[in-house]
Amino acid sequence: MTDKTTQERVLIFDTTLRDGEQSPGATMTHEEKLEIAALLDEMGVDIIEAGFPIASEGDFEAVSAIARQTKNAVICGLARANFKDIDRCWEAVRHARRPRIHTFIGTSPLHRAIPNLDQDQMAELIHETVSHARNLCDDVQWSPMDATRTEHDYLCRVVEIAIKAGATTINIPDTVGYTAPRESAALIRMLKERVPGADTVVFATHCHDDLGMATANALAAVEAGARQIECTINGLGERAGNTALEEVVMALKVRNDIMPFYTNVDTTKIMNISRRVAAVSGFPVQYNKAIVGKNAFAHESGIHQDGMLKNSQTFEIMRPEDVGLSSTSLVLGKHSGRAALRAKLRDLGYELADNQLNDVFVRFKALADRKKEVYDDDLIALMTDQTSEGTGAHLQVKFLRVICGTEAPQSADLILTIDGEDHQVTAQGDGPVDATFNAIKKLFPHEARLALYQVHAVTEGTDAQATVSVRLEEGGKIVTGQASDTDTVVASAKAYVSALNNLIVRRAKTRPEDAEKLT
Repeated sequence: MTDKTTQERVLIFDTTLRDGEQSPGATMTHEEKLEIAALLDEMGVDIIEAGFPIASEGDFEAVSAIARQTKNAVICGLARANFKDIDRCWEAVRHARRPRIHTFIGTSPLHRAIPNLDQDQMAELIHETVSHARNLCDDVQWSPMDATRTEHDYLCRVVEIAIKAGATTINIPDTVGYTAPRESAALIRMLKERVPGADTVVFATHCHDDLGMATANALAAVEAGARQIECTINGLGERAGNTALEEVVMALKVRNDIMPFYTNVDTTKIMNISRRVAAVSGFPVQYNKAIVGKNAFAHESGIHQDGMLKNSQTFEIMRPEDVGLSSTSLVLGKHSGRAALRAKLRDLGYELADNQLNDVFVRFKALADRKKEVYDDDLIALMTDQTSEGTGAHLQVKFLRVICGTEAPQSADLILTIDGEDHQVTAQGDGPVDATFNAIKKLFPHEARLALYQVHAVTEGTDAQATVSVRLEEGGKIVTGQASDTDTVVASAKAYVSALNNLIVRRAKTRPEDAEKLT
């Protein structure tokens, strides 16, 4: 048990909605961002970096909405080192109970060359922009981008300038994932020892995983004196990703004997938010991912299984329940009732009102009729299904029959309900999914580009559900759709239609006259 009265606290700064969303193809909708922010706040994250307000009107609106809705966490927006960015950031976060402006500039020789600034010119710009941010907001974070490749003397100089200008948090980013644990610790230690005023601010660490050392680098920085870790759910982020929140939080909890620090994160909520981020981003978690991977608590080796049966601690250093995994092995089937379904969903982290349970129960029964056994992952897929089958959906898949085989082309016979009216068509394509998508496009013409099509099996076996993610891009708008079904082609059709429904909603918000057309 962690003794919080004698140990120092490490702040958790989550940037899933900003740096995580920069993963190619990981763009989230406005509603999805609000949902993820609420889950982060509920699990005890200290600071939520909600976005980059100057980047787009959509980003500004999302940061502003998150600032208004969040109950506990500090809400932070990112801004480059100029007054326009900083002013826009402040407008977005100012309504938060606890707002923060995070401004940055690249300080390494490579990054200084981009704006063609010498050391003195950049130092002056840092002083001006941090001072401007502090005049707007009491909580200012400053980052020297690519700090790990910045000359140490110059890094000390600009950190001192930022502190004197009013920065309250100094973040040291390993922007390109270049450093190693020993260097990460030494850098924090050097800054704390050499920079005047270092004892008055919080030092943070922001690591990328290009060399697979992001978690190790972050923890090394904490041991050297950093007291804020910047991270993302599932390690989402540019290139190889960021430090994974679940990894550093659980490392500090499990190895509290050698790292005597604590966080305020409720670890039992980790699995639920991990699954949700995977669903809305379209980035499934790799099976052997630490903490949240499907195999993280699975044991197949005979020696391991024998040891687990005798004493679970022989091959498990943490309990599945610690991260929100159910410890029960209840498998549901077509004879299971509402009470059993509610209990299982509660174990999986879903609390449903009676009307919600009734809706899920109908879909559960339909699934159980097609599958002999319904596993945890099947229920999770059911809960995260975004098929837009409810009222208000413009498009619904009513009937689909596909003819496929070794002889090309394949054909799809589709009945699509459009605003309450059924429309039927047959289309051909290079494979059953291509034929199905061509059929949908025949009945509902549009110019949206298919940016992502992804399939993964929910469970094992030939009757396993397939979860399909579809991402569409049209006129600068990016939307996702997701659906699950025991028939992969049906799941594909529903996911495609779900994405089109989301695109219609997005278009209606910006151009109401185009609410029912995408061309």
